[in-house]
Amino acid sequence: MAEGGLTVLDGTTLKSISISLPESQNSITGAELLELADCKASSSLFGLSLPETIKSSSLGRINIDDDVNFSCTVLDRDRASDFLQHYISAISDQLKDDPLVVAVLDGKTLNVFFEDEDDFAMLAENLFTDLDVEDKGKIHRKEIRNALIQMGVEMGIPPFSEYPLLNDIIKKHGADEEGELGQAQFAQLLQPILQDLANALAEKHVVVVQNIKIANGSKLRKLLADEKQLNNIIEKTRLEMNIGEDGQEMTDVITVFLQKNGKELGLPPMEANEAAVLLYEAIFADLDKGKNDGKLNKDEFGILVKDILEKFAEQLEANPILHDN
Repeated sequence: MAEGGLTVLDGTTLKSISISLPESQNSITGAELLELADCKASSSLFGLSLPETIKSSSLGRINIDDDVNFSCTVLDRDRASDFLQHYISAISDQLKDDPLVVAVLDGKTLNVFFEDEDDFAMLAENLFTDLDVEDKGKIHRKEIRNALIQMGVEMGIPPFSEYPLLNDIIKKHGADEEGELGQAQFAQLLQPILQDLANALAEKHVVVVQNIKIANGSKLRKLLADEKQLNNIIEKTRLEMNIGEDGQEMTDVITVFLQKNGKELGLPPMEANEAAVLLYEAIFADLDKGKNDGKLNKDEFGILVKDILEKFAEQLEANPILHDN
């Protein structure tokens, strides 16, 4: 799933992969199985190495809480094959509940700047102006590094920490040497660096995990399917209602509760962005206004809260919302 230059890894691609043991092996260690499964999953996720949190949570889903002991375990072929299928399925389910938002850097974003000379000239001018903090009309050659950092993933530049080749490209063009640059010289130095970077990324893409969450309704669906957990949320909401201010409308209290507990429920913060604001407004606008007088009995109140959560789940499934982590 892709959105606004970002890609959401929600486990969908893992559902269709087939994984099997090498024909020559009748037994295999847990460590070898984990390496095989992680490698297979990575190949279906743009080569991304799975974060440890995803791995541990996925293992927990199949009741393996100690990966160290499991790594030392020797499994026969049948047990190992079962583990592989269950583990890949668990990773898929974990990503569905807690998707990763990534930027796949392949050089295409950078190449856009080379298609129009005016676009590149404007980019270089803006970068130079920002870096020339003393307004001298000159900056140090080594400021090229800061220019690339300033462009960032949004403009197709991978972080230095995750892409050491960037240092080699800078060194190749002498951007780490002493000396100063005027605006025209800065642009002349920047262009071949970006071109080399674009070519390198086209040859081997870089996947960068973004510090972004996606609310897609999956957590709400799990909660709604768990009667005990749902009743706990309803009761917490009801208690919040009891300590609300006199005259305060029921939906106002419920809104405050959802904002305070949104992360637990898988809801985006109401103030996250315009899409989140519109979502909250739409949900509460659809409610029966006659239910907001604060005179509902316990069962009626539970039905109202469940109705609200179901509406959120439906809307988020249809239109997931990205927001800061």
